[in-house]
Amino acid sequence: MVLGAQMYNVRQFTQTEGDLDISLKKVAEIGYTTVQISGIGGGIPAERVRALCDKHGLAVVLTHMNADRIIYDTDAVIRENEIMGCDYIGIGMMPERYRCDAWLERFPADYLPAARKIAAAGKQFMYHNHEFEFCKINGKRVMDFLMESFSPSEMGFTIDTYWVQAGGGDVCDWIAKLRGRIPCVHLKDMDVLPDRKAVMVPIMEGNLNFPKILDALKADGGVKYLLYEQDHCAESPFICFEKTYKNLSALGYR
Repeated sequence: MVLGAQMYNVRQFTQTEGDLDISLKKVAEIGYTTVQISGIGGGIPAERVRALCDKHGLAVVLTHMNADRIIYDTDAVIRENEIMGCDYIGIGMMPERYRCDAWLERFPADYLPAARKIAAAGKQFMYHNHEFEFCKINGKRVMDFLMESFSPSEMGFTIDTYWVQAGGGDVCDWIAKLRGRIPCVHLKDMDVLPDRKAVMVPIMEGNLNFPKILDALKADGGVKYLLYEQDHCAESPFICFEKTYKNLSALGYR
């Protein structure tokens, strides 16, 4: 399992091509060799993203694409990921319109054609969870609904450790439940402040049991990429990148 950097962590430093170049350089210098492209400036063409990643020895292993473009501009989305050399095409969040009992069933109806086209191109559509997926709608947990609505070839899951915990789920139980469907994982740690507010922190610096989580991921046998994500940082996100890399490389992950 290869450790990677989710570029969404440094989204405020990747809105121009020049800034993206500098940020990728910093990430590579820390030691990362793979990245997820997410949250970068929309005007940066896929060709330039690939060129900059190649320049710094970084492979693009996952993207989060605009949710509507995945449905309505599927061919272009596939082509852009092909240019970047990326096999996993993700959706970062279920659009709000689907998150209710009246419209949830429209999600597979809308996304299955795109997911099948992505699979036919030799890539995989990936779903990234938040805590919402652990609620029940129409008597069924949303994660279970998604697993039943898409076959493993039609949709994989980028399981997010923080949001599983926030949703009241057991991270290791869900890793086992999603066995064979999680080639990419978002590693995200949770700590609690004195005011009882949950916050995101570098990996191994919060309360999640990452030695146990990593063992569960290893036991899956199909996990390829461990992508560190921290949406909000109390210090420079580049410092958080360094702390996470140091902590996980000490366990043998690089």
